[in-house]
Amino acid sequence: MSPGDEQGYSDYAETGHTRTRLPETDPYGGAPRRPHRSSSRSLVTVVGVVVLLIAAIAFANRGGGSSADEASPKNDQPRTSTTAASGTKPVETKSANIPTGFAHTTQGAQSAAANYAVVLWSDGMVDTTNRHSIIEAVADPSTASRLQSVFDANYSANFLKNVGLNPDGSVPKGATFVDRTLPAGTRMTSYSANAATVEVWCNTLFGVAGEGSNNPVTSGWSTVTFALTWNGSDWKVLETSQKTGPTPITGDNPVSGADEIGKAVKEFGGFTYAR
Repeated sequence: MSPGDEQGYSDYAETGHTRTRLPETDPYGGAPRRPHRSSSRSLVTVVGVVVLLIAAIAFANRGGGSSADEASPKNDQPRTSTTAASGTKPVETKSANIPTGFAHTTQGAQSAAANYAVVLWSDGMVDTTNRHSIIEAVADPSTASRLQSVFDANYSANFLKNVGLNPDGSVPKGATFVDRTLPAGTRMTSYSANAATVEVWCNTLFGVAGEGSNNPVTSGWSTVTFALTWNGSDWKVLETSQKTGPTPITGDNPVSGADEIGKAVKEFGGFTYAR
């Protein structure tokens, strides 16, 4: 998810004329425009406007174009159907509390990738047992062992300590660990009957909320790429990679305190994503 074009202006400019709009009031604070001075002058003005209107209509129709053609969007502009809801229901089955059974379609592959991004970059990954269960649920058996090794290395005891957790991944008393991924959109870069490559643009919340935390919760943007394979009943992960951005300009919202962030994470649950 281009600035709006003034189509009416560009269409008029092609005629070679200059359009001037006179304000009802002086833009610098002057008096309003004067009323008509006499009824006879008003009559002449009305007649003149009618004549000009008829001439304008005749000129517009001379080219044979229709108003519908002029109002239709240009070819390079997005259509409403691009982002309209498809009507396809989200998957209802789960394995290890993770959605499964995605459709054997491009939409199903994108939905799978969005859901897999949510669980593979979540607070459940800091615990070794949970992490292995998550990977086993989303990965293809041919690559599950290798993916577990990669993620185990990422969540090393040293890493957990540096982000403000205990070496075993537990959260210090009185603190709340936040690691939540929020998909903003997906893009299919390749697709076949047995394989798909999907990019997921994500916003991520990460850090430890609590008094004395040296790693307050921050937000970041990244793009996660999934190589998926169709196993006959579902899309499964073969490879993952991640890069920073695209990153929008940070807004001017006031920063919330650690207590408010920790409370929000506990009270607001996540979603099952479907396109």
